[in-house]
Amino acid sequence: MGVQNFALAYNQMGVVATLRLANAPSDNVTAWQRFLPTGPIALLPLSDDTSSLVWSTGVAEAKRLLQLDGDSFIAAVNAAFHKPMPRNTLVDDVMKGVHSLIKQTTGQRLEAAPVVEAEVASSRAAFPLGLGHTSTYVGQGVCLIGDAAHRVHPLAGQGVNLGFGDVQTLVDVLADANYAGLGISNVSELLKYEQQRLKHNVPVLLTTHSLQRLYTTDFVPTVALRSIGLTLTNALPPVKKFLMNYAMS
Repeated sequence: MGVQNFALAYNQMGVVATLRLANAPSDNVTAWQRFLPTGPIALLPLSDDTSSLVWSTGVAEAKRLLQLDGDSFIAAVNAAFHKPMPRNTLVDDVMKGVHSLIKQTTGQRLEAAPVVEAEVASSRAAFPLGLGHTSTYVGQGVCLIGDAAHRVHPLAGQGVNLGFGDVQTLVDVLADANYAGLGISNVSELLKYEQQRLKHNVPVLLTTHSLQRLYTTDFVPTVALRSIGLTLTNALPPVKKFLMNYAMS
């Protein structure tokens, strides 16, 4: 295809594993994420008692986590989710006020992530994190979708959503082209897929990249604003629903 690829390395790795939850709820449908100084750690529900781990951290720390035995790794995961982290006093005071206001006005309160009890054998792995985007998605009889066309940081969980969106749009474009008798390898028709997905994918890539940069700074005013913004977003269902619907489109 002669495709060029823009790539930007974040000097981080994503440690992944399938984990079993202790005292798992009967409806394990909540995704959990905590932003640590080294990067976010997230649990994504898979079944009633298992969740998928995505832990973004520095390269050296990722390699260390891969070398841990099972018990030590589970202890590290639980500590990352539940252990108090050093915080700026000013930011901490501001956030206490924000949480108190949310509790008084909405009745919402902070909940803790579930405790992990074990990892599924041979599920632990790691991969480099970065931003990537190809110069084109299509060629004669060829289409790029998902990670072949674009890469994003996993902190917003958008990689798979972008891939699903690519597939759905491509199916629709190919169905229309086939119905019109144009075949499925017509470049002018495939370009319709590229044009539609660029309108969605590029803003998501830029937003995710901005979030990655936002959460790698310790500049106090920025830390305070991002903490307030994330907390208010989580506390306002209409805003959260809008963002979720856009992410899944």
